[in-house]
Amino acid sequence: MHAAMRRINVWLVPGLVMLLLLAACRPSTGNEPETGQLDAEPAPAVEEPTAAPTAKPQAESVAEDPDETLKEGTTILTGDDRPDRLRTVTSSWNTNWNRHTIDYGEILSGGPPRDGIPSIDEPQFITQAEAAGWLAGNEPVIAVEIGGEARAYPLQILTWHEIVNDQIGDVPLIVTFCPLCNSAIVFDRRLAGEVLEFGTSGLLRHSDLIMYDRTTESLWQQFTGEAIAGDMAGRRLAFLASSIVGFDDFRQAYPDGNVLSRDTGFNRSYGQNPYAGYDTIGNNPFLFTGELDGRLPAMERVVTVSLDGTDVAYPLSILSAAGVIHDTQAGQDLVVFHSSGASSALGAARIADAEDVGATGVFDPNLDGRKLTFHQEGDKIVDEQTTSTWNVLGQAIDGPLAGDQLTPIVHGDHFWFSWAAFKPDTIIYQEDGD
Repeated sequence: MHAAMRRINVWLVPGLVMLLLLAACRPSTGNEPETGQLDAEPAPAVEEPTAAPTAKPQAESVAEDPDETLKEGTTILTGDDRPDRLRTVTSSWNTNWNRHTIDYGEILSGGPPRDGIPSIDEPQFITQAEAAGWLAGNEPVIAVEIGGEARAYPLQILTWHEIVNDQIGDVPLIVTFCPLCNSAIVFDRRLAGEVLEFGTSGLLRHSDLIMYDRTTESLWQQFTGEAIAGDMAGRRLAFLASSIVGFDDFRQAYPDGNVLSRDTGFNRSYGQNPYAGYDTIGNNPFLFTGELDGRLPAMERVVTVSLDGTDVAYPLSILSAAGVIHDTQAGQDLVVFHSSGASSALGAARIADAEDVGATGVFDPNLDGRKLTFHQEGDKIVDEQTTSTWNVLGQAIDGPLAGDQLTPIVHGDHFWFSWAAFKPDTIIYQEDGD
């Protein structure tokens, strides 16, 4: 697609994409399951704003709270000071608005109402051979492996649903994708002895998806896994390791792994990208009202890690050229891999036709008491100690170490603007001499 056409498509995103998503809120006829799916909640009627002044929130520190799911040092604001526009959108919700950790003025409506972008709550899975009939080898999937069981969640499905409530073995998890931030994040959805189920709120903060749990109707920031309003305010979900890789990479790494089915109970244009051209470098993010961090272009892709309070971003422009980056942060050795073979989910109108942006992985390079060093040889990743060949998922696939697995480090593949909005003190990796 020519650059000029890509720019035109992006300018259509604020109106056209929202219309497409709103139209897509209607469930399909004839193939819905009898139970387990939520219809789109109708938009509330516009109310006259109250004339009564809103009490200024009071601060309540939870630094000493014994519940380890509370982020240390979090300040809970007590008092409902929602602006009128947010009150109107949320007038029928049962959220405890008197507890929050953020300024309510930062929350915007993304267009669709709550559950207007429907989560997948009873996911069905199929074999790789069945999925190959509609999923191209270069299409991006979120790869998750727990206890030897691997599953692939195609972004052609997640783009239309954003949330999958699932369970692998005995681990209940939530697989999430925010197209506006290119953030694919997986969490354990157990908290304080309870398993939560999540849906889309229709709200955004810093352009990022705000989720809600259906038990307390608290609001959760997808990017951080933290509850930002409601009874759960201040608590956080545990991250689970995952990677965005091409379907072919997933098949080769996990030949017995299953794939999320397009039999979701909803009729969507799976495989089509309603955000065509959104990821073009030079564009501005949609519904982002904060100050952009100009150290990198807003839509630059970065590989990110957070280690003991240290946040680091590895620009894809550097990583893709190097193939491998070795680093040490917060006392942790790490190695970052990149390989080709995964298309952008936010480029061409048909995801399979989009630019190859590649896949990434972040790992501890120490294996069985020995620190390995890696480099790229052509399209292969090789360790210098044994000349074994490794894939982007940290598996040794040839050589003396074949069958071994590096320990993954939780990482993300995001647009720079979104990561910087939540992690403003991020260190940006630079090549030696830069």
